[in-house]
Amino acid sequence: MIPIVFAVEETQSSGIGALGISFSAFLIQLITFVLVFLLLKKFAFKPIVNLLEERRKTIDEGVKAGIEFAKVRAKLEKDHEKVMRDVRIEADKVIANAHKEARDIIRAAEKTASRKAETMLSDAEVRISGESERAKLALEKDIIGLISEATEAIVGEKVDMKKDGEIIEKILKARKK
Repeated sequence: MIPIVFAVEETQSSGIGALGISFSAFLIQLITFVLVFLLLKKFAFKPIVNLLEERRKTIDEGVKAGIEFAKVRAKLEKDHEKVMRDVRIEADKVIANAHKEARDIIRAAEKTASRKAETMLSDAEVRISGESERAKLALEKDIIGLISEATEAIVGEKVDMKKDGEIIEKILKARKK
């Protein structure tokens, strides 16, 4: 540190001297102040100001980046909402189509089952009809045999085939009426 010497002059008490300030002491202090100021300016103020300026720039860049990030985030949220709406709409369409296709498949299966059932019924009717006809023919043969035996038992003799057939035909016709 620079030693400061205060010189006290014994002068008259007028002007600045009346306040107790010595002009030479004031001048020395002023020169010391300017020297300390210049040294601080060269070695301390510039680096501090530069550091503060760099921090201000960093903070400004951070604020700008934050604002830009907020804008990008808002845009992404809007895009996300739009995509989600589109996905929901598409999913609803897919589900509706699946329900429609399922109904169509069920209807087709019902029609196929109905046709198969009808075919099975008609086949069964044909078989039943055939079986019924065979049973009737078998029954007629049995009845003819029984009638022939009954006629033989009643008449007591064997009737020829021609006469036997005529009697049987007559009885069967009477039965059908």
